[in-house]
Amino acid sequence: MLAFIIRRMIQSVVVMFFVALLAFAMFRFVGDPVHQMVGIETSLEEREELRVKLGLRDPIIVQFGRFVGNAATLDFGISYQHQRPVSEMIKERMPATLELSLISALFSLLVGVPMGVYTGLHRQGVLSKVFMTASLIGISLPTFLIGILLIYVFAVILGWLPSFGRGVVVDLGGWRTGLLTTEGLKALIMPAITLGLFQLTLIMRLVRAEMLEVLRTDYIKFARARGLTNRAVNFGHALKNTLVPVITITGLQLGSIIAFAIITETVFQWPGMGLMFLQAIQNVDIPIMAAYLIMIAFFFVAINLVVDMLYYVVDPRLRVDASKAHGHG
Repeated sequence: MLAFIIRRMIQSVVVMFFVALLAFAMFRFVGDPVHQMVGIETSLEEREELRVKLGLRDPIIVQFGRFVGNAATLDFGISYQHQRPVSEMIKERMPATLELSLISALFSLLVGVPMGVYTGLHRQGVLSKVFMTASLIGISLPTFLIGILLIYVFAVILGWLPSFGRGVVVDLGGWRTGLLTTEGLKALIMPAITLGLFQLTLIMRLVRAEMLEVLRTDYIKFARARGLTNRAVNFGHALKNTLVPVITITGLQLGSIIAFAIITETVFQWPGMGLMFLQAIQNVDIPIMAAYLIMIAFFFVAINLVVDMLYYVVDPRLRVDASKAHGHG
């Protein structure tokens, strides 16, 4: 297990190194930061002084080392547009994105798994066909269109839910949450459904396919032959084996939910990191763009690492393979 974790950690560090290199290249070569920071009336001498002060005249390797060192301490520099530390802005925006992403992931898991199990066990049922048709629509429609349709129905026509913003939030020692207020929860419903719908259909179809495959295996036939009830076979044996790949996909999808929250945050004007990143692109605010890239990569790598460990714990075949390899070594 330890060797497995160390190997994965090394891979994670390598991935983060290349992401940092990409972010640095963007920082260094996408426009001149000095032009973004000063006005038109600033003289060439003053601009040159600022370049020296910012270390832009140092060798590239020195600049990259400084960039990585600062990023490791969560120092991403000052936003060109807002003239504030980027780490402060991320700290303010991160709770909104993480809450939206986690609620979306929970929604897709809690609804997708039962739907997948049902459609796997009742292939010819009318409800199964309805679920499958709905899942096709969920996969086919783009996220922004789903968001706009939800706003039109539930905010404009019915007036049940707010169409934008985060509602009333409570400050819990620096973490601003909307989960403790009615308005905050109401504001979360439509963005969470919009963001989680694609993942829901993916999980549902995966669980269905895995259930159908597992139910055809010999050991399920043996379990039935031993006189076990349908319930024990379906949920005690089949579902248990189905959940191994589901854990992997769900874990990896959480990373993509955080990364792709940009569209949902824009549609609902949700004050998270995705909306901040989009505004940074419009204003060529490179420190925010680079910081966002590194943060998202870190989330992906960390989630991937946790999923790999869970997979290792849940799937005995991996442990057997590892022990065989160790034995041969």
